[in-house]
Amino acid sequence: MNSNNNHSSSLKLGTAPVGRLLTGYAIPAIIAMTASSVYNMVDSIIIGHGVGTMAIAGLALTFPLMNLAAAFGSFVGVGASTIISVKMGQRDYESANQALGNVLVLNIVIGIAFTALCFPFLDSVFRFFGASDRTLVHAREYMEVILIGNVVTHIYFGLNAVLRAAGHPKLAMYTTLTSVVVNCILAPLFVFGFGWGIRGAAWATVIAQLISLAWQIVHFLRPDQLLHFRKGIYGLKRKLVSRIFAIGLSPFLMNLCSCLIVILINRGLKTCGGDLTIGAYGIINRIIFLFAMVIMGLNQGMQPVAGYNFGARDYRRVTQVTNLTIGWGMGIATFGFLICHLFPATIIGWFTSDAELIRTATYGLHIVFAVFPLAGFQMVATNFFLSVGMSGKAIFLSLTRQALFMIPCLIVLPQFFGVLGVWISLPVADFTASALTAFMLFRELGKLKRTTRESLRYGK
Repeated sequence: MNSNNNHSSSLKLGTAPVGRLLTGYAIPAIIAMTASSVYNMVDSIIIGHGVGTMAIAGLALTFPLMNLAAAFGSFVGVGASTIISVKMGQRDYESANQALGNVLVLNIVIGIAFTALCFPFLDSVFRFFGASDRTLVHAREYMEVILIGNVVTHIYFGLNAVLRAAGHPKLAMYTTLTSVVVNCILAPLFVFGFGWGIRGAAWATVIAQLISLAWQIVHFLRPDQLLHFRKGIYGLKRKLVSRIFAIGLSPFLMNLCSCLIVILINRGLKTCGGDLTIGAYGIINRIIFLFAMVIMGLNQGMQPVAGYNFGARDYRRVTQVTNLTIGWGMGIATFGFLICHLFPATIIGWFTSDAELIRTATYGLHIVFAVFPLAGFQMVATNFFLSVGMSGKAIFLSLTRQALFMIPCLIVLPQFFGVLGVWISLPVADFTASALTAFMLFRELGKLKRTTRESLRYGK
């Protein structure tokens, strides 16, 4: 693909029908994100049946640290991809290339620093997260390998975000699918064939991401691409880095709060229910992750369309793509709600044959998914503010759900209701956060609508 075709592809973001654009960008992202979440489910299934019930609980204990790693990754990737979309909408391709170079450097620096800080303290960290003697060994073995490949993970996710923002959603999908396929081949081989246990699943993840990263690097080394690696783009620019972090602060804080929330959930479940209940939450988290990743794929499809048209001041198209994405997001979340309430034991049974674990996880699944359609709305609406660069409002909405609503629930409710108090904290937070998000979103869309009417009235 030459630079003229790249330029033409970016222009379509401002001219092609919104529904077609959202479909074209979102479907590859949804396929990629769904494949990734399906792998995570398969990974848990392999660990559950190949290593044991306590290994599932150990894997659940790694979620806060994985969320923290993702927080630092999104700090760079989301912020840079939003800037690239807006800059391409403004035809400022030099700044877009600078953002690409800074993505690479920042991910390397942050990835190395995160590994160096976490590795020596894993046992203490997992004890704080709620690990027991039976689950600690599994959590440590898995996370040691993941941390070894942490730099690869950061760069891989960062460059995939840039691919989507630069008008290559299918290529981003193919890199993710490559990672998933390699993962699904290597994980059972390493766990069952080589007998590497939970370490084998972790090594499969790292190796698969390394292969996909190599493909990404080859793409960005091609000089005929509108965005490509070249001299002069790797020096960190203070203003650009500040802007990347300002936009990326919202998903960073959201993931950071997610880390704290999973810690509180695990500690609450350990106190009220024991290791088996933590394992149940580990399974439920994987199921939530499946549907959340589909909605995140929608958001990734929406982001370049909304960002480009916001940069081009075509607010009518921004509103159109936002409303359409909300409809799709709530539809997906409603489907998840129905499936999990109609066939809970069957779904849980994929992960384990332990009858007690199936019973415990089924109970929690019914409660956690009680208002899940509203969670779909909240995810898309928050992404609207992120896509158009309104990072302050996106940060506020992220924090209200996580910090203002969910954390107090997780602290207070278990004291009165035990395990039930932990489970009901999630739907209570989803409901209250969605109400606040709806108010802020509709007010902002109203402003854009008024601006559009005034522009048409005065011929601007």
